[in-house]
Amino acid sequence: MDITKDNIEKKLRDEFEPTYLEIEDISGGCGLKFDATIVSYKFQKVTLLNRQRMVNDVLKADMPKIHAFSQHTYTPEEWEKKQSTSTPAATDTSVKACSNCDK
Repeated sequence: MDITKDNIEKKLRDEFEPTYLEIEDISGGCGLKFDATIVSYKFQKVTLLNRQRMVNDVLKADMPKIHAFSQHTYTPEEWEKKQSTSTPAATDTSVKACSNCDK
């Protein structure tokens, strides 16, 4: 099975039953660099490091082929608080070329 945004999203949705999930393909063409935001009750009372381990475990078969995977994991309460305190900021919307691709 190819590694795609949709495949990653399905695996994470099936495992974590998130209240919010966003997977962004930031590869600039190679399809193997992703940024994930996962909000789930399953992260309650779990340290940040262990949350990341949980996500990595779900994707362990894909990780050797993924060039970069950035994850942001929140409980629904943390996510709600973050949304209420977030302020719009200037962001760099350029996508860097993947070092493992010809793009």
